[in-house]
Amino acid sequence: MHKTLSILLALFTILIITGCATLTEDAMTPIAMSFSEGSEGTCTLRNKRGVWQVELPTTTYVRKSDDGLQYDCKTTDGREAVGIIPSTMGGKIIASAIFLDFGITDAITDKHRQYPESFVIPIKK
Repeated sequence: MHKTLSILLALFTILIITGCATLTEDAMTPIAMSFSEGSEGTCTLRNKRGVWQVELPTTTYVRKSDDGLQYDCKTTDGREAVGIIPSTMGGKIIASAIFLDFGITDAITDKHRQYPESFVIPIKK
């Protein structure tokens, strides 16, 4: 009985520590952005969680979301680029889904989502 209780306590501790990872995950994520041919310019970044105005090249923080991060950019010489930076599901959602709250917290906050750490915006020369 004592051995079973010790095993259950150890498993419970591991599950709590692993499951809490997404609750402490930051809602904002950095993305290093630049134009493909090295020019400077401005971009409007947008998802359902917010809108950000940035000057490129830069590293900016955006709010994680389950939808793609839309960009609408313009170089200093007037060339334009529009597109979407895809959002992917992070690995920590699995721990939350199995061990803690069936993924409910992450589904509401989108903290389990990820954008790439860097993104190069294609722009024609």
